[in-house]
Amino acid sequence: MLDYNRVRDLAEDLPGVEQSESWGTPSLKVGGKMILRQHEDPELMVVKVALDERDALTRERPEVFIVTPHYEKYPYMLVKTAALADDELRELITEAWRMTAPKRLLKVFDERGTS
Repeated sequence: MLDYNRVRDLAEDLPGVEQSESWGTPSLKVGGKMILRQHEDPELMVVKVALDERDALTRERPEVFIVTPHYEKYPYMLVKTAALADDELRELITEAWRMTAPKRLLKVFDERGTS
């Protein structure tokens, strides 16, 4: 749960993020849609990601960014969050949020000047 708590704390400034549960594990959602969740393996987090970005990340650092056969056709990947610095993890969370958040929340966030 330590990594989930860290992820949750890094996501707290994103508008509309709510804690929930997905597939029996803690998750973060925006607009009722999942952006990430704790994987059953406590060292991994399931994170939403654009497929082209996922391809680049998994090629660059396959020991940190993992795609199992289960996630091949979905815009998600497994991430060893402990291997990432806070700024890198915050960027990953923010991009997952941007892919999912309603336009009105994107506008609020962008007008605030935080990215």
